[in-house]
Amino acid sequence: MVTNFRQQEILELARKDGKVTVEGLAELYDVTVQTIRRDLSELADSGRLERVHGGAVVPSGVINIQYEERRKLNETGKKAIAVRCAQEIPNGASVFMNIGTTTEAVAQELLDHENLLVVTNNLNIANILAANHSCEIILAGGVLRRADGGIVGGFTVEMVKQFKFDYSVLGCSAIDADGDLLDFDSQEIMVSSTAIKRSRKVMVVADQNKFERKAPLTICSLNDVTMLFTDGGLSKELIADCAQWGTEVVIV
Repeated sequence: MVTNFRQQEILELARKDGKVTVEGLAELYDVTVQTIRRDLSELADSGRLERVHGGAVVPSGVINIQYEERRKLNETGKKAIAVRCAQEIPNGASVFMNIGTTTEAVAQELLDHENLLVVTNNLNIANILAANHSCEIILAGGVLRRADGGIVGGFTVEMVKQFKFDYSVLGCSAIDADGDLLDFDSQEIMVSSTAIKRSRKVMVVADQNKFERKAPLTICSLNDVTMLFTDGGLSKELIADCAQWGTEVVIV
């Protein structure tokens, strides 16, 4: 019974922070690292967590995590990323923002910006920025995805093609070791890929958990990105690749 209670708490911590570590949990519960490794192995065997070096993360693969759970993952890290990203967007800019909990965090940090033009395929971002009365909001048309308030499909792509943005602020589901940005929905990828082509500067916001997750479809490479905002998780090799590509990495 004690083990079950501890494992439930470990699962809640993983959902909140995106990742748990063996050493951190051993210290928190005042038990041996072997005990924690056994807990994590049992949670992984049941499909509730995925083991990584030194700990475990919320599992991913071909099916994305529920949107409300994603919103709770690493809220502190997403907030820091959003604050820093918003600092790079001047008043009077035109901005595209796609679907994602981290892009929504950026929208919160744009509430005091003046005279923005924001085009988005995210209902949540439109609702957030509605409180900024100097911000003109254009909501892309298309098919509503009820699970997360996203708008996707061919109509959305055609609308995005009409613009030339100063900035696009993009989230993704995962970033591979070779720098590929990954996602789950091909229709969503079409919208993001179009925004990249229609933007003077491409800004990606991705917390450290994205470097430990997997998704089946490619959006683009970090080679196509102007700035990456994150709270860590990049390998030395990927940092070196970004330097070679001219992609600025901002670690908050």
